[in-house]
Amino acid sequence: MYHQMLGRNSFSFKNLKVLLAKATPERSGDQLAGVAAENAEERIAAQLCLAEVPLQAFLEEPLVPYEEDEVTRLIFDTHDREAFDKVSHLNVGEFRNWLLSDERSSQELLDLAPGLIPEMVAAVSKLMRNQDLITVARKCQVITQFRNTIGLSGRLATRLQPNHPTDDLKGVAASLLDGLLYGCGDAVIGINPVTDNPQVMTDILKMVDELRQRFDIPTQSCVLGHVTTQLEALKLGAPVDLIFQSIAGTEAANRSFGINLRLLQEARGAALALGRGTLGHNVMYFETGQGSALSAEAHHGLDQQTCEARAYAVARHFKPLLVNTVVGFIGPEYLFNGKQIIRAGLEDHFCGKLLGLPMGCDVCYTNHAEADQDDMDTLLTLLGVAGCTYFMGVPGADDIMLSYQSTSFHDMRYLRSVLNLRPAPEFEEWLLRLGITNEAGELNKIDFQNPLIRSLPEFTA
Repeated sequence: MYHQMLGRNSFSFKNLKVLLAKATPERSGDQLAGVAAENAEERIAAQLCLAEVPLQAFLEEPLVPYEEDEVTRLIFDTHDREAFDKVSHLNVGEFRNWLLSDERSSQELLDLAPGLIPEMVAAVSKLMRNQDLITVARKCQVITQFRNTIGLSGRLATRLQPNHPTDDLKGVAASLLDGLLYGCGDAVIGINPVTDNPQVMTDILKMVDELRQRFDIPTQSCVLGHVTTQLEALKLGAPVDLIFQSIAGTEAANRSFGINLRLLQEARGAALALGRGTLGHNVMYFETGQGSALSAEAHHGLDQQTCEARAYAVARHFKPLLVNTVVGFIGPEYLFNGKQIIRAGLEDHFCGKLLGLPMGCDVCYTNHAEADQDDMDTLLTLLGVAGCTYFMGVPGADDIMLSYQSTSFHDMRYLRSVLNLRPAPEFEEWLLRLGITNEAGELNKIDFQNPLIRSLPEFTA
């Protein structure tokens, strides 16, 4: 039992799970789950109480029983106590101050990551203002490689997302070429298929890979179907670069996705066996989002942000090239408005980076949320300042297949310009070589003799 006095009022929280939930900034998903603070006074009391909790307590009080949940077992069985020793004497409030100190270096935070468990990181995020989340996340540099190098300082990568409502190869190719001409696609060329069909997936991957090889594009591709479908496509001879899967923070939530840790390990092994990476062997791509465990009735009474942080422990175990939170995609039941989406995006990025992940963000919202593109501009800019690894490049920012609002090719040009960021170095060299950009990173005027443009009729015929 945890207790806190606030003025003349006394507040009690029966365990660490309840305390974390009550200390969470307001969001509709926690209210829907019945775990949120009753009011602002109770939330402040919980945050003051949480600040005094020793980090060691999170190793002594599992929030989801070890015997019942393989994610909990993964978290505790892989915890690096030697790395944790550096901060093991701190409580949550002291840890916040330690992270914000100017003395903390990128390498120090990277070395600490294996010593942190998600619950510790979720806890400290609940005590932070938005600027605190930005300050610490900006210090965290996580570098991964497949055919190019993702996560370097001063760089911003983009997932080129040329989805099509009927998986039409011509439509995918047209959007893909458009995105490349805007300098997008260094993180991954990633297509969400309409149908989870191995042959459709194989056809898309072959088309993208043919384009990549013809123009020697230093990037990687992925079709974001279910992991089992990707394994079937692999058997059909599909040129699989990255294995994708949506993941969550509890065993039961992952079961609702049709996956477990063993299946993810099998898929990673299959991708590694292909040996398609040229610079590195980070072959996994994961997406997450606050509210997924609650929507599956698999949250074990946890607040949605702590569940989200636990998903990052799953991702970390498989050494991914890319991870991103699809922050506003699930809907207003979980993140009601622009303010909640902005806060959640900053929390997710902070927690993922502090746990050692190459975090990106799909800055997005659904059309029935109390949010608009101005809110997305705000979050995009804040995450850019925070050193987010990559964002989505969607034609016109409107995904006509998934029916949600995201960020566009133009948005990536904006952010690279105002923050003086460049693409991944290998991809930047390619853009220069093809005359798409100049030495200053600016887009050149359209040259209709550019080989990419001249290939348009062939790939969209």
